[in-house]
Amino acid sequence: MPDRSRDDRLAAAFVELSDTLVRDFDVISFLHTLTEHCVGLLEVRAAGVLLATPQGQVVDAAASDELTRQLEMDSIEWDEGPCRDCYHSGVQIPDMPLDTEAARTRWPRFAPRALEMGFTSVVAAPLRMHEQVIGALNLFRDQTGPLAPSQLRLGQALADTATIGILQQRAVTEQMNITVQLQAALDSRVIVEQAKGSLSQRRRVSVEEAFTLMRVHARDHQVRLTDIARQILDGTADASLLDPGH
Repeated sequence: MPDRSRDDRLAAAFVELSDTLVRDFDVISFLHTLTEHCVGLLEVRAAGVLLATPQGQVVDAAASDELTRQLEMDSIEWDEGPCRDCYHSGVQIPDMPLDTEAARTRWPRFAPRALEMGFTSVVAAPLRMHEQVIGALNLFRDQTGPLAPSQLRLGQALADTATIGILQQRAVTEQMNITVQLQAALDSRVIVEQAKGSLSQRRRVSVEEAFTLMRVHARDHQVRLTDIARQILDGTADASLLDPGH
C-alpha cells in the first residue's frame, strides 16, 4: 500500500506552493516553505533558493538552515556554484558528486566548503516558466549514490510550482514595478535577518531556533513573517514570543 502520510504531505505541499493569490503574500516566507517541503519530501539534507534581479544579479532568498544559507551567500560572493550555473543556463544540474575532480574544477571554492559541511552531492533546479528564469533551487545530499530520477522529477516539480506561484502573484499585482517588488523582498530579508539575531539574543537560543519561533508565531497568529520581524525589532511583539519565561 502507498504511504498515505507521505501522499498527504505531498498533496499539501503542492497546494501550499500554489496558494499565492493572497493579499499579504510574503515571497521570503514562501520560499522558506519551499525549502522545508524539499527537505521533508525528498532524500536531501538541505535546500536553498537564489533569486535573480531583473538585471541578472543573483541574491540569496531562503535556505532550510543557517549553515546552508551561509554556503549560498558564500557562493554568491565567490561567483560560483550550482545555483548560479543553473540560473544562468536555465538547465537543471541533475546530480553532481562533490568529491570529484569535475566538481573541484567547476567550483574550486564551493565544492570543498560543501564537503566540509558533510554534503556529498548537489542538485540544482531552475525556477523557470517557459523562457523566464527567476532563480534556482539547490538540493544538498549527505548520502552516497545519485538521487533517484523520480526524486529529481519531484524536486523540479516543486520548483516549477513555486515559480508559477510567484509569477502568478506578480501578474495580479502588475501595477507594481517588478523591480520594486524584488527590492521589497530583499528589504524584508534584511529585516527578518535582523529580527532573528535580536530574538536569538533575547531568548538565548540559536539563530535557527529563533527563526523557527518567528515562523510558528506568524503562522499561529496569521501575521506576515516580515511584520513579526518588525514587531520584534521595535519591541511590540507579543510577550509570548519575546519573553523567555513563556
